[in-house]
Amino acid sequence: MLPEVDVMAMSAVARDTVFALRRQIAKIEGTLPERLQAPAPGAIPGKVRRGFPSGIAEKQIPADVTGSDRTLVRRGLAVASADAFLHTGIERFDTALGGGLPRAALSEIHGLETRDAGAVAGFAFSLVSLILKEKQGLPILWVGTAEIFHEAGLPYARGLHALFGIEPEQLLFSEAPKLLDALWIAEEAARMTAFAAVILEIRGSPRLLDLTATRRLHARAQNAGRPVLLLRQAGEADPTAAPVRLIVSAAPAASRETVAGPLAGSIGRPAFKVDIGKSRTALPGQFTLEWNPNEHAFAERTENPVAVVPASQRGTDPAPASGAVLAFPALAAPASGDQPSRQQHPAHRSPRRAG
Repeated sequence: MLPEVDVMAMSAVARDTVFALRRQIAKIEGTLPERLQAPAPGAIPGKVRRGFPSGIAEKQIPADVTGSDRTLVRRGLAVASADAFLHTGIERFDTALGGGLPRAALSEIHGLETRDAGAVAGFAFSLVSLILKEKQGLPILWVGTAEIFHEAGLPYARGLHALFGIEPEQLLFSEAPKLLDALWIAEEAARMTAFAAVILEIRGSPRLLDLTATRRLHARAQNAGRPVLLLRQAGEADPTAAPVRLIVSAAPAASRETVAGPLAGSIGRPAFKVDIGKSRTALPGQFTLEWNPNEHAFAERTENPVAVVPASQRGTDPAPASGAVLAFPALAAPASGDQPSRQQHPAHRSPRRAG
């Protein structure tokens, strides 16, 4: 029979091992563990105190854990310090995300169709502008395949400076021949602290972009303390390790504001329709965000000032006739030999390229 002191020591070591494993698993999965803090003087390592009525679990682990790792779980929701998030400046949006966009994590920005690639890139550049305010002097690496850049094009340098305040030398591009190469470049770049952020643009739903690949990207982002943005073009909402998924599309621009008021027929600031597909809070939400190119900041638009279809001014009354009704003789159906040739078909009947 082992002495009582040895049994207590073995139990403490086992608990410390379990806590360390839980903390490592939480980092890989992108979740936040329970509150972690160094034990008080004289405390037994591995002591557990659970407050079941309030749903708050507190654990004490060995003293090698620093204060930066302290987090708190309240009713299953992990709450971290404000420094762990990139704030967009829109309080409702940041609250719905659980504090903002995580700084050291993989975040997915999704475009449902190919024509949304411009809006997705514009929203990503808006986030990059916010990141560069804090990480001045560090470049941004944009990784993609040749197919991506040939389909959606490359950003315009003067537009980057005018709209987002991004200098051309701050944005680096890496064009990979295959998706496997792009994933490798993004993983290696995500572990480097020489970049303020890494952007990986993917088209469709390739098999290589599975849960394992995104977990590696997320783990590299956490270890380096840098954000990694995964841009998806015309792909399905497949399971990924990204704790945040935003579905972005273009929103109608409002009229330009002048001293005399809105200028009719003008095009104002760029706007984005942002849907929260996944977040730490699991709260859905839809927002219309405008980007201010002068202040390099977001502004929320609560309603669309430009109506897509003008409302009827006559209530429930039917619309009046547009003019006199004329009778024309019925036209007989053309014979089979009278069908127009392919060259005679109108131009609008030809196939149209999407996007």
